[in-house]
Amino acid sequence: MVDARIKLRHLQCFLAVAQRRSVQQAAASLSITQPAVSKTLRELEEILGTRLFDRGRHGAVPTPDGTVFMAHAGAALSALREGVASLADARDDSPARLAVGALPTVAPALLCDALAVRAPGARPLRVEVVVGPNDELLDRLRRGEVELVVGRITDPDRLDGLVFEHLRSEPLVLVVRPGHPLLDAGAPLSRIAAHRIVLPSRGTVIRHTADGFASANGLPAWRDCVETLSVSLGRGLARSTDAVWFVPLGAVRDDLRDGTLVRLPVSTAGTDEPLGLTSRAQAVPSAAARVLIERLRSAARAT
Repeated sequence: MVDARIKLRHLQCFLAVAQRRSVQQAAASLSITQPAVSKTLRELEEILGTRLFDRGRHGAVPTPDGTVFMAHAGAALSALREGVASLADARDDSPARLAVGALPTVAPALLCDALAVRAPGARPLRVEVVVGPNDELLDRLRRGEVELVVGRITDPDRLDGLVFEHLRSEPLVLVVRPGHPLLDAGAPLSRIAAHRIVLPSRGTVIRHTADGFASANGLPAWRDCVETLSVSLGRGLARSTDAVWFVPLGAVRDDLRDGTLVRLPVSTAGTDEPLGLTSRAQAVPSAAARVLIERLRSAARAT
C-alpha cells in the first residue's frame, strides 16, 4: 500500500533533483526556493526511511536506494500525465500530445516517415522529439520523460522493466561525396586509412559494429577520425571534404537518392542492426502513442 504521506510535490522535487543533480537547479526548474526543495526531500527521506541522495562536490547524486526509487517515481508521474492527457484526448479541439525519444541516426528515416503520415481529418498530434544516445533515452523512458524510444536494441540487462519491439534491420554503410578519390580506386577499402573517417561515438552499439567491421577486414586502428552521433555534422564533413562517413543506411537514405552522397562499393554484410521501439513493460500506451506506433510499424514495412 502506498504511504498516504507521499504527495505529488515529493515526487516532483525528487525527480527534479535526480535529473539535474543539483538542488539549486531543481528549485529553479520548479519555480520554488532552494530551502523548499531541501525540506521536501528531507520529508520524503523520512517517510521512506532511507537516504536518497549523497550531497557533495559533484552535486546531489542518487544513492542506490534513490536510483531504485527514481524509476518508480518517474513511472508514477508519467502514469498521472498520461491519465490527464487521456482526458484531453476526449476533447476534439485539443491536440494529442506525445514525447518520444529517438536516436539521431534513426530520426531522419524511420521516425520521419512515421511522422509524415497524417490521415485526412485526423486530430492534430503535438510531438516532442528528444534526441540523444540510446542509454540516455532509456533512462528518460524509465523516468517517464518520454513515452517511447525509437532506436536500437540494447543489452538485455539494460531492458529491465522495458520491452523492445523489432521493426526492421539496417546495415552500416561507407559514404563519400561525389567525385571522391576512393570511387576510382580498385580496392577502396584498402585505401580508407589515407582519409579521415567519421565514426559513431564510442560506447554506442553502432560504434561497436563499426570497430568489428574494421577488425574483420584488417583495417588499421582508427587514427584520423571524428567521433559523433550528429547526422548533420557527419553529412557536412562527408559532403565538403574527402572524409569517409561510417553511418547507418537509413540516416543517409535521402542523400544517396539525391546523389549528394555516394556509397562506396564496399560490402558491409554482417553490420545489420535491429531497429525498433522500446516502451515501459507495464505502461498502457496513450492514444497518441498508439497512433505513432502504428505509423512506425507501417513505415518499417514499407522499406
